[in-house]
Amino acid sequence: MELTPAELTVLGLLVERARHGYDLEQVIEQRGIRQWSDVGLSSIYYLLGKLEKRGLVHVPEAPAAAKSRRVFHATAEGREVAARTALALITQPQPVRHPLLVGIANLPLLSDREYATALRTRLARVEERIGSVRAAQQAQGPLPRAAREVFSYALSLLEAERQWLAARAQVPDDPED
Repeated sequence: MELTPAELTVLGLLVERARHGYDLEQVIEQRGIRQWSDVGLSSIYYLLGKLEKRGLVHVPEAPAAAKSRRVFHATAEGREVAARTALALITQPQPVRHPLLVGIANLPLLSDREYATALRTRLARVEERIGSVRAAQQAQGPLPRAAREVFSYALSLLEAERQWLAARAQVPDDPED
């Protein structure tokens, strides 16, 4: 892979349109990008610096003012690298490394009651998360296709997890209750 997911996220937003760091932060926050990407507030300028050093973004007329006012543009090479990396991420399935799987792999450490309670708690939280993702999606104006697809996929995953949890949360509690 030519770019890390965080680099591709930032570069992809710049391919969409030129932006300064604060604008990137606003879009990342508005679209809920932190829910599926590891782009932190403090890492935006670090990532922009890395992309600029690689020649994937440039600042046409860098003012002497603070970095937050520098408007970054994707270069032609940046667009090509972003497209290749995005295509690789879409076409090549990756192993799922989900913390939930680590917890499930350690079920012998829990009683049936603890496991059932944990599943019901997680189910309630997943349902809350579905509501918040839907609200974030609806709160925005017309979204670019990429953002609509991200919301669609994220909601599909949450719905699948909700279905799995709902089936498992039916596990009876300990008879001692």
